[in-house]
Amino acid sequence: MTSEEIEFFVEERQQLIHEINYLKKENPFSQTQVTRLKNILLADSIILGRMEFLKSEAANWLQNRGQAKMQRNAYEAVYSPDSIIMDRRK
Repeated sequence: MTSEEIEFFVEERQQLIHEINYLKKENPFSQTQVTRLKNILLADSIILGRMEFLKSEAANWLQNRGQAKMQRNAYEAVYSPDSIIMDRRK
């Protein structure tokens, strides 16, 4: 899944959780429903693992981008167009 798909999934999931919490206040869950919810929650570790992977991937990309920018800035020193560079012989 792409990060956009995961973001959409998480938002949709959060809405469903709010609905479930509301329904829980209205009517207590049966044992079957509790069992099904526990099975669904087992998938949380898989979802969280994927989200952590995407987070670390984005952090690595940002770090590499920052390093490349520093290296590029070192070679793009601002020189005056009228300047003359002279070497000295020893």
